[in-house]
Amino acid sequence: SSGINAEWPLRPGIVTARAGKDLVSSLTSGLLTIGDRFGGALDESARQFSSNFHKGKTPLEFVNEMRNSHQYIQGIGHRVKSLNNPDMRVTALADFAKANFPATPLFDYARQVEKITTSKKPNLILNVDGCIATLFVDLLYQSGSFSTEEARDLIDIGCLNALFVAGRSIGFIGHYL
Repeated sequence: SSGINAEWPLRPGIVTARAGKDLVSSLTSGLLTIGDRFGGALDESARQFSSNFHKGKTPLEFVNEMRNSHQYIQGIGHRVKSLNNPDMRVTALADFAKANFPATPLFDYARQVEKITTSKKPNLILNVDGCIATLFVDLLYQSGSFSTEEARDLIDIGCLNALFVAGRSIGFIGHYL
C-alpha cells in the first residue's frame, strides 16, 4: 500500500531538497508536516467507521450524526475524483480485497455510506484513505490472525498512519533523488 500512497508530495520536503539540504533533512521536513490536518485520515477513518459499525448504527444514522455534529467523515470526499471520475486506486484495492479477503463487512458499510454521501454531492466518494482504512480493519478482524482486542488495540494506537508515513517517505525520497 505504500506505492498507492506515495503519489502526493509535500512541499516542505521538496523545498528543502531544492535548497541543497541533505536527504535526511529533506525527508524529516516533509514528515514533520504530517499531523491531524494532514495524514490523520487513515486512523480517524478507521476509528469512525469501526465505531459506528460496531455500535450497530446504520450508514444513514452515521452520516446524519456526523452532519448534525458538523464533523467530516474521514475517508469520504475528494477534490478531484468523483462518481464521474472514479479513483482507480480505490477500484484496484476493492477488486483485490473482494478476490482475496475472507470478508469485507466494514468496507461494504463504507460503500453504503458513500451511496448516501454521493447522493448529496458526487465528489463525496469513499477516497483512497477511507478505502485503505476500512479494508485494513477488515483484514485485522477477518483474517483470523488477531483477536478482537488485538485488532482494536492496533487501530487505537494509530498503526494505519504508519502506512501513510511509509508511503509519503518513499515520495519524499524520490523527490530528493
